[in-house]
Amino acid sequence: MPDLALLRLLQLISPSLPVGGFTYSQGLEYAVEAGWVASDTDFVRWQQRIIEDTLGGVDWPVLVRLYRACEKDDSHGFACWSDFLLANRETGELRNEEKQRGQALARLIAEWPDLPFTPPWQPAVRQCQLAGFAWLGWQWGVPLRALALGYGYSWLESSVMAGLKLVPFGQQKAQSLLRVLSATLPEVFAKAMTLEDDELGGSFPLQAIASSCHETQYSRLFRS
Repeated sequence: MPDLALLRLLQLISPSLPVGGFTYSQGLEYAVEAGWVASDTDFVRWQQRIIEDTLGGVDWPVLVRLYRACEKDDSHGFACWSDFLLANRETGELRNEEKQRGQALARLIAEWPDLPFTPPWQPAVRQCQLAGFAWLGWQWGVPLRALALGYGYSWLESSVMAGLKLVPFGQQKAQSLLRVLSATLPEVFAKAMTLEDDELGGSFPLQAIASSCHETQYSRLFRS
């Protein structure tokens, strides 16, 4: 990977930017409140299920298709896969998160006039953060595999940071959990690359319930 592409990828996955996921728990806050996730072992099981079902069955395969649409200059296919991703967010909270992060990323891209962010691509990016991630990765020459693993690591880091505050566990434990969980990403990504269009999909019902309940949770640290 060219040095500049690597630096752009690091910029893109930074949790400190407006596109970061550090303000969302994706249902984890309610799961902790309900006692479903009460230890670091519970946290690993919870995140592993999301990695296998959601990241491996939906996000990564859709990211691949969004990236390929950029390669083919296929804005229609790009929009269709953006719609598909949003439809697979199972709760209002998860859909709003996707939209809010997509809108933040679209505003950021609009400030960079050297990028050809033309109208055919804009609606898909505004409604889906993953679409903007794929589009920027293609524009910056980031290889697909590196882009996908970077996306997965960024999501995982945000999840571990949420767990650190909620479960809770300390910084050293957070580093250990990040090490353990990140080691599973390459294998799940390899499986995601083999999926056909009609095989895409994943569901974690307990997360959907937790996300729905989090919308009306009395006291929250994370956004809903």
